[in-house]
Amino acid sequence: MLSAHEIAKYFVSLVDEDAGDSISNLKVQKLLYYAQGAHLAVYGDPLFAEAIKAWAHGPVVPQVYHQYRQYGAGPIPVESVDLDQYSPEIREILDEVNSVYGQFTASKLRAMTHQEPPWRDTPQNEIITHDKMKDFFKTLVIVDETSQAATE
Repeated sequence: MLSAHEIAKYFVSLVDEDAGDSISNLKVQKLLYYAQGAHLAVYGDPLFAEAIKAWAHGPVVPQVYHQYRQYGAGPIPVESVDLDQYSPEIREILDEVNSVYGQFTASKLRAMTHQEPPWRDTPQNEIITHDKMKDFFKTLVIVDETSQAATE
């Protein structure tokens, strides 16, 4: 299993600085939440082991937050990753999450997560459970027959 930081680095690596794009810690946190939720919905198990907590500005993986904290609200420098460490299934989920949610600003993603039951129904600073995430994301994710068969 990959760590949440390895998943975060993947999202950071997708940023096209030449096009003027950037990614902040807040945005990384929301993409981690959506990636974990999508993986739980499709495969039934977590993408990474670290807990996601319900912080004031939405879902956060504290370990990753602290790794990128030095950048504040500014852009995180783009890191390259060894794509071989990510399975095709994981890359597919991460690329889909980036395609669907990466288009939004960090503040828009924050607002979106505040409307969703996993964050909204979890007391502040408590862990957002995998069950809450799985139940919610199953309503959003269309699972094809082959992915579903692999989890049964």
